[in-house]
Amino acid sequence: MNFLQDVMNYILNDLGSAIFIPAIILILGLVVGVKFKDAIVSALTMGVAFTGMSIVVGFMVGAIGPATEALAKNTGINLPVVDVGWTGAAAITWTWTYAMSSFAIMIGVNLIMLTFKWTKTLNIDFWNAWGKALTSFLVFTVTGNLVFAFIAAALQCVLELKLADAFQKHIEDLTGIPLVSTTHFMTSAVVLLMPINWVMDKIPFFNKRLDVEGLKAKIGVFSENSVMGFVLGLTLGFASAYTVSGSLNIAIQVATAMVLLPMIAKMFMTALAPIADKMSEFTKSKFKDREIIIGLDWPILAGRAEVWTTMLLLVPVILIWAVILPGNEILPVAGILNFSIAVSGLLLTGGNILRMLVMGIITAPVYLLGSTWLAPILTGLSNQIGAIEGVEAGQRVSWSSFEAPEFRVLVAEVFNGNIIAIGGALVFVLMIVWTSKYMNKAKVPSQRYEN
Repeated sequence: MNFLQDVMNYILNDLGSAIFIPAIILILGLVVGVKFKDAIVSALTMGVAFTGMSIVVGFMVGAIGPATEALAKNTGINLPVVDVGWTGAAAITWTWTYAMSSFAIMIGVNLIMLTFKWTKTLNIDFWNAWGKALTSFLVFTVTGNLVFAFIAAALQCVLELKLADAFQKHIEDLTGIPLVSTTHFMTSAVVLLMPINWVMDKIPFFNKRLDVEGLKAKIGVFSENSVMGFVLGLTLGFASAYTVSGSLNIAIQVATAMVLLPMIAKMFMTALAPIADKMSEFTKSKFKDREIIIGLDWPILAGRAEVWTTMLLLVPVILIWAVILPGNEILPVAGILNFSIAVSGLLLTGGNILRMLVMGIITAPVYLLGSTWLAPILTGLSNQIGAIEGVEAGQRVSWSSFEAPEFRVLVAEVFNGNIIAIGGALVFVLMIVWTSKYMNKAKVPSQRYEN
């Protein structure tokens, strides 16, 4: 067990996703018949794409974080729970004794579902196995039952694969990458967003094309990534009481990120195109009645400007909710950019920014309350091993954009025998089924709305 943990720690901490995922891509490419030279190029391009995306996303978050903190201070927000973001939550989670079991659960569930044709997705996003470990840890903490913890992680794997199946054609349309989907569990936010989206389907006002391309005809130059990023950054800078020079600097930083992100996103298409072509041929020859798609991390969608526009516009909204929401105890800083709402909203609406904003405004409280619920559990584990530096003794830590609270809180309370949670879980399952059917029938984003 120690040897396995040492190996996985080496992969996660020393190699990281920028090395590990390309290695998987290389092996997968060779298995399906890609020439060695082309497989090497694809793998290296994938590594460059992940590294570039990580750098630019980190650059964006690094620019937004201090501005958000300044905005909070200037408005007098004072909340007791420290937001450590997803990186802090991941670091704490990996210290749990049974965290490494998430890999075996993830692989086992995927193989079973592929064998019985319950999914067409091959999930190679091993980097985010920590999300399954977090779910296991939460259930184990609430119930004290390790079997329940592992079952909860397995259920999460099933949902990830089924959602990946449902979103595949929409992701292909949004990215231009064939036979690829995302298996990141932030997509479970569609359960919260789906009823809102359904209502907006009935309102003509929300059925115009309002992605970035659609906006170009309406607002011209202001829809360009560079201009939009500059305006959003400048607005945030002034709202945070930055000086003129400080506001201009954050404006150009946001504009830079929004211009670079689509460029880097194209590298995912370049890296995966040869693999996708050969995988299509391979599956047709080996599995004549089925198609296999590749499940990857969410950054394949990070090139869509609608994601970043939505998250930036929601920053003041989330801060307002943090102040006025009864029961909230966290000041959102490290997790102020809520990827779950933006990415799930992108997939559900096809990039309709207005719909995405409405969804974010309505559902933001769920994440704040979920992160408040998470705080004592995450703090307890953090205090055992001192995983987070810079947090004063007695302070609680959490993650303000805590992904999938609608699933994780429910499943923990279900295994704890909470009757209300059991009812909520039944509703959750029905919502997943509804969403899957809706997305399977829905037109792809480029064909969905009137101009």
